[in-house]
Amino acid sequence: MSTSSSARLALGFSCAGHTFAHLLMLLYPTVVLSLEATWKLPFEDLIALMLVGQVLFGVAAVPAGWLGDRWSVPGMMAVFFIGTGAAAIATGFAASPFELALGLAAIGLFAAIYHPVGIAWVARNPVNRGKALGINGIFGSAGTAGGAVVAGTLATAYGWQWAFFVPGALCVGFGLVLLALILGGRVRDTHEAGRSAPSEASRGDMMRGGLVLLVTIACAGLIYQTTSFAMPKLFEQRLDGLVDTSAGVGALVSAVYLVSASAQVFGGWLADRYDLRRVYFACWLLQIPVLAVAISLAGPVLIPVAALMVLINTMAVPAENSLFARYTPPAWRGTAFGVKFLISLGVAAVSVPLVGEMYRAFREFGPLLATLAAAAALGTAAALLLPAVRRPPAAQAAE
Repeated sequence: MSTSSSARLALGFSCAGHTFAHLLMLLYPTVVLSLEATWKLPFEDLIALMLVGQVLFGVAAVPAGWLGDRWSVPGMMAVFFIGTGAAAIATGFAASPFELALGLAAIGLFAAIYHPVGIAWVARNPVNRGKALGINGIFGSAGTAGGAVVAGTLATAYGWQWAFFVPGALCVGFGLVLLALILGGRVRDTHEAGRSAPSEASRGDMMRGGLVLLVTIACAGLIYQTTSFAMPKLFEQRLDGLVDTSAGVGALVSAVYLVSASAQVFGGWLADRYDLRRVYFACWLLQIPVLAVAISLAGPVLIPVAALMVLINTMAVPAENSLFARYTPPAWRGTAFGVKFLISLGVAAVSVPLVGEMYRAFREFGPLLATLAAAAALGTAAALLLPAVRRPPAAQAAE
């Protein structure tokens, strides 16, 4: 098996993994709408059951990235597919809130493998890195979009349990295929070559850029996670009866994330051609007015505004990951991406209670959106402190 063929298979499984990571983690916010009626429990209590899983989704990213660096990237990806899928299937058998929370925690634990391992895998090549990350990001956005529509459709047609059974089984299937390809030598680990690559920035820029990105990553994670958790309930409340089933709400949420998916390719194109700092700053700045407009918006016009809100947030991702790869020692890139996603996804530990408690206090999401607009302002200010970065000479020569 040639190196290029192995690399294509690796990229394919990395993209598929990005879809499953987000899809399986975002089934529950739509499943909640069915459980409110089935289990006769309030939204704010049910949404809290996903807290431990969201914490593990972030916290477990660091050891997962370390294992990817020290052991095997393909091996960790196989564990991701099989473990996350099996956990989702088990969650479908939950008969009580405790069992459901336990299943969601297991999904979060195994899903934590993807981002530090799969994204670092894609980010190894500095030439056209933005394009590759943008394409990979589309698959992540597809998973985010699919989570709502898959959960809503299956829960409405067959019961909430099938929202976990079907995607869980598909995820396990991908893992078994990947495992067979690894054992057959068709997907190989090339982490030794990646570990020996030279650094892309000076030590001073690494320190400064890394510290600033910790702030912006936390703000971006807060906005993205909180938005994705709250959007199904937000649409249910504010769309003036436009939809009245979990499937309908799920379809609209999915449409929002599908429309925004292409923004990552455009963001990757910008990241490959312009100063990364300026691209990143512009994406942050644009989020402030869009979030502010959404604070009191209701009716069908909320749908395109929500799409724009998510689109701008996701457009920044290729530039953010390119910057982070630049400020990371190649030998520890997986571990470093684990820290990144510990922060980015770990803020879900704040997002889940933030959504639940603000809804409990205000019975609507205007104050929550105002909080996210303030987070966007903080991220914009922090992005100004990044060192100016232009494309490496290798990227220019490749054109």
